[in-house]
Amino acid sequence: MPAPVVLIAEQLSPATIAALGPDFEVVHVDGTDREALRSSLASADAVLVRSATKLDEEAISWAPKLRVIARAGVGLDNVDIKAATRAGVMVVNAPTSNIISAAELTVAHILGLARKLQRAHASLSSGEWKRSAFTGAELFEKTVGIVGLGRIGALVADRLRGFGVELIAYDPYVTAARAGQLDVELVELDELVERADFLTIHMPRTPETLGMIGEAQLRAMKPTAYVVNVARGGLIDEQALAAALDAGEIAGAALDVFVEEPPSSDVLTAHPRTNVTPHLGASTEEAQEKAGVSVAKSVRLALAGELVPDAVNVAGGAIDEYVKPGLPLTEKLGQIFAGLAAGPVASLDVEVHGELSDYNVEVLKLAALKGLFTQVVSDPVSYVNAPLHAEQRNVEVRFSADAVTESYRNVITLRGATEDGTRISVSGTLTGPKQIEKIIEINGYDIELPISEHLIVFSYTDRPGIVAVYGSVLGEAGVNIAALQIARDEKKGEALSVLSIDSPVPSELVAGLSDAIGANVIRAIDLVLD
Repeated sequence: MPAPVVLIAEQLSPATIAALGPDFEVVHVDGTDREALRSSLASADAVLVRSATKLDEEAISWAPKLRVIARAGVGLDNVDIKAATRAGVMVVNAPTSNIISAAELTVAHILGLARKLQRAHASLSSGEWKRSAFTGAELFEKTVGIVGLGRIGALVADRLRGFGVELIAYDPYVTAARAGQLDVELVELDELVERADFLTIHMPRTPETLGMIGEAQLRAMKPTAYVVNVARGGLIDEQALAAALDAGEIAGAALDVFVEEPPSSDVLTAHPRTNVTPHLGASTEEAQEKAGVSVAKSVRLALAGELVPDAVNVAGGAIDEYVKPGLPLTEKLGQIFAGLAAGPVASLDVEVHGELSDYNVEVLKLAALKGLFTQVVSDPVSYVNAPLHAEQRNVEVRFSADAVTESYRNVITLRGATEDGTRISVSGTLTGPKQIEKIIEINGYDIELPISEHLIVFSYTDRPGIVAVYGSVLGEAGVNIAALQIARDEKKGEALSVLSIDSPVPSELVAGLSDAIGANVIRAIDLVLD
């Protein structure tokens, strides 16, 4: 079997390539060359990029085998996440790789503003010696207002505390207890802009946060105050900022990010009251290497069929080692559930019982949906697009977990109904030191049978000689029965037989088998195994 192809579309560190390991064919391409990118994507299982390569809907359509897009950094402006999700492609980034670098650059910009470093440097470089023109200010006892007290905002607070500043913050999603741990006073945004000597913003760019520091906020600031943006372009209204600087409403600004990069106008970049850098928040050797190594590890997990904690379009997060064996079991149960259904599925309940309920097991819902739709749709199904398939088909999906189980340490049950109201259920477990995957219940009948690639499930009126009948029919057709289980609700009542067979059976043979035994329901199920 050929090794998966990992396409490196931009310059990445040797440590990134080493973190991928020897199990992949690594191919390099200039991702900014669209024709070269198109050709290379045709055989790619994964692609690693930074910010220059545009993986839009068109580019994703060029990659029929693609399973994961990895961005060696934080922002994902160059990746069409919706198109990737529709295609079943996992998108991962390295959200914590640059947080220290971004926090340190923020502190550097605050210090640079306070001591007028860039302007003093420019003056001296031009041959001037104007010490009195660049009298600065100490940070000691100044008020620093942090808008956004997440990972980077918290690191900024931690680093500035040593300067003896007063720390205040605005973040509607942070509790007072968390702020107290950071020794930061939580305030409303209006109060923050009025009190801050330095305002630094660390929010994601969303429709709600765009321009959140605008004309009204800048006008409310002290004329001696400074603003800093090392987060995302547009969080500070650039037009309003330029006007405030021109009017002397604030003393200055430091910007690392812009709405348009590179900026087409020098209104802010050439302004005498600004310190500017060309989006250097993640531009340290340490951050670049951490980002590359992080996404390389994510690619390995994704291509191994596992969920990835840093996947941005998959719910789930880190998976405990105790939970991981339940993923392939639940996928197979999903396939069996689909095989038992005679028509479109209307609802699916994923139930987890036993010791597993002590863990975060919602990922098993994704596994069940992946298994279900693997049997239903012709397109590739993944943890990424399985929920989308359910939404498009109006399948009502519920999840529950509890510790109640009688005969097994853990039981995973899928139950639901088709559109005509037919009820279906299948349960499974893992047994023994080797964690053997077993079916332990179908439609209310208790059985115990190892899951195999090919199954026949049928119900009929219990009577003598039925085993001989179906054994004869399958034997004459050259189909070997590897294992079987029979369950019944009462003597001479309804019985259920589950056969594990060595090869798939054609529909004609299934129909003949049904006639021979007088089956009430019969289903031949062939699992798709990775």
